[in-house]
Amino acid sequence: MKKETLTLTREWDKTFPKSDKVDHSKVTFVNRYGITLAGDLYAPKGAADRLPAIAVCGPFGAVKEQCAGLYAQTMAERGFLTLAFDPSFTGESGGNVRYMASPDINTEDFMAAVDFLSLCGKADPDRIGIIGICGWGGMAVNTAALDTRVKATAAMTMYDMTRVNAKGYFDAEDSEEARYAKRAALCAQRLADLKAGEYKPGGGVVDPLPEDAPYFVKDYYDYYKTERGYHPRSLNSNGGWNVTGCESFLNQPILMYSNEIRSAVLVVHGDAAHSCYFGKDAYADMVKDSKYADNKELLLIPGASHTDLYDGGKTNAIPFDRLEGFFTAYLH
Repeated sequence: MKKETLTLTREWDKTFPKSDKVDHSKVTFVNRYGITLAGDLYAPKGAADRLPAIAVCGPFGAVKEQCAGLYAQTMAERGFLTLAFDPSFTGESGGNVRYMASPDINTEDFMAAVDFLSLCGKADPDRIGIIGICGWGGMAVNTAALDTRVKATAAMTMYDMTRVNAKGYFDAEDSEEARYAKRAALCAQRLADLKAGEYKPGGGVVDPLPEDAPYFVKDYYDYYKTERGYHPRSLNSNGGWNVTGCESFLNQPILMYSNEIRSAVLVVHGDAAHSCYFGKDAYADMVKDSKYADNKELLLIPGASHTDLYDGGKTNAIPFDRLEGFFTAYLH
């Protein structure tokens, strides 16, 4: 289980101000595939006892210096040991191929974060939760279905990345013909990449923003391409995933066994978010025919867009009080 040697930035390069209530340090840990992951560990200043702990990741295509770090630092201010990390192949984390994603490896990334917290000596291994944002909300739910050590999960403004890849936005491309066309294009791109000797980037959030862009594209632009949330290592702020980066998502639904999750799950979505159907449907599937529905909850934030739950937007939309209460109740 050798670690890769990672180059980690020591300066504060987050998209949010540093809190004087929290101690911050850089850490690394290894997942089951031998990829070394980079994280930011946040602890309440002066904390001595083993604390309830939370691993945080997302959004899909973001880095830990953006939303995940904001969530982690804020929850550390509220008494939790928290770990915001970059997934495999992105940000400061390792992996020889860059800007690739995998339903399996990215779920493993969350489990490796739980490994780290369980063994770091600062966390109570029996009181560990996870927070997933955007596409990592879906990964968090998938992790909760697989990792029995996770006692509580919050899925914030979630995407099911397997669903959106296989069926398109709003399920508008849900047909065998549409999926075949995607598969054929991706297979052709694989050969083009090999001939070129490099992977073609898919492009991050569109820039400049077209006047007729859909409202959710404007929502993303307002976060990733402005001072509000831009970060030089963020995929969405820059070149994006590789064109073939999400190929395997087409064939691998991640929420198959969500109604077998025994631990607590809180699904939080803005009711004005284009992605709200992912959260509503994930919650409905989670409680359908489930023996463990009593500790599941869907919380809709009135008027909040998708990215309002990244950093609060203009209305402080992130329900940190509810998150604190949820994790306090289930990480007791």
